Amino acid sequence: GIILVAINPYKQLPIYGDAIIHAYSGQNMGDMDPHIFAVAEEAYKQMARNNKNQSIIVSGESGAGKTVSARYTMRYFATVSKSSSNAHVEDKVLASNPITEAVGNAKTTRNDNSSRFGKYTEISFDRSYQIIGANMRTYLLEKSRVVFQVENERNYHIFYQLCASAMQPEYEHLKLGRSQENNLL
Repeated sequence: GIILVAINPYKQLPIYGDAIIHAYSGQNMGDMDPHIFAVAEEAYKQMARNNKNQSIIVSGESGAGKTVSARYTMRYFATVSKSSSNAHVEDKVLASNPITEAVGNAKTTRNDNSSRFGKYTEISFDRSYQIIGANMRTYLLEKSRVVFQVENERNYHIFYQLCASAMQPEYEHLKLGRSQENNLL
């Protein structure tokens, strides 16, 4: 299959706007510069041409920009499929990120918000190849982090968020204390 190596520049670049999406839409792979939109266009064309499911694997180290690349791909699909502008599927899918990140992300020595799990996002299209929904599944949660953290690393964010809310009435029954008292730090 097609492989694209992308580098996270850690700053916003003007190469992901609607004009660039439209430039890649309908183009053949290799006719334009390598880009996440070229990969998305090829998957979209293959889905429409062969009526078969397609997969795009976004992989990389912590902080490499995997979530951002996935978002650009979803935005590309939403734009080229002319899905309802009210749908904003990528926004709805990514709106679940704060919850999944609280339960599955932790501070590591390399990244303050490092995913300690994998995500599988499935985008559904109708017969006219417009986005009609999406499902996000998590897998491979790093369970060992619950009971042990390497020096200068932390447990999952959710534990600190719960401890910070310990004095609220709805959490009294949990008998939580501060994170320092619960040996989370």
